[in-house]
Amino acid sequence: MDASTEVPMEHGADRVIDGPTPKHTQLREILRRLAERELAPGAPIPSERELARRYAVSRLTVRTAIGKLVDEGLLSRVRGRGTFTAARRMELQLSLMSFTTEMRRRGLRPSTEILSTATEVPSAETATALRLGDREVASKLSRLRLADGVPLAVERGWYRSAAVPGLFDLDLTQSLYDQLARNYDIRFDTAWQTVWAEAAGRETARLLGIKTGSPLLVFRRISSVRGEPVEDMTSWYRGEHYQVTMQLDRNSPESGPLPNHGGRP
Repeated sequence: MDASTEVPMEHGADRVIDGPTPKHTQLREILRRLAERELAPGAPIPSERELARRYAVSRLTVRTAIGKLVDEGLLSRVRGRGTFTAARRMELQLSLMSFTTEMRRRGLRPSTEILSTATEVPSAETATALRLGDREVASKLSRLRLADGVPLAVERGWYRSAAVPGLFDLDLTQSLYDQLARNYDIRFDTAWQTVWAEAAGRETARLLGIKTGSPLLVFRRISSVRGEPVEDMTSWYRGEHYQVTMQLDRNSPESGPLPNHGGRP
């Protein structure tokens, strides 16, 4: 945070003193009040060095206080940029809208990093979901999705190679759905999606810049065009950034039984 950015100075009880309450606990509550009452969602907090100077505590004390609030989801660390108050949770739309389109709709700048590509035999479950033959290969694509430079999701998807020849020759840092429509006339019209909660494993946590064990929202989507499944995608979203709301209508007709491939892998 640069020196020109004004942050409210301590006042009254916003001081760290010697006493029975640990200093990191006192500072944690000061930062909690700052994040909840005085800073806007997504705003940066002062640097560790500035906080240590301001409250006459060690950098370790500052780091411990911030770490507790990051664990609670009130603050968020962004590698190379600093620590920020948590942004308001975004509503995840249970629709066939692409990540790129969804982020732009929210006024955010989407970007994508390609993690890996491969053509190989998928698991039996994915082979069933995509209606592949015995030992038939599929195209595997893993990507990291970001908004305004903040990593929000890891996507690992399988695609029927016969339906998307030359997939890896495309610019996969752009909207995949736009690329599928433009190059293969594939516009998904139906999908089965399953949602569950999961703790972040080491690799996914590293990619998302969060602690191992942090909460994730996981979405598995099997998308079809004209009745033919083409995509089996699983996405891991940072739990502190998202919430899902669904409208339930008891008078709505049933949509039919779930397919065998619609469950959690």
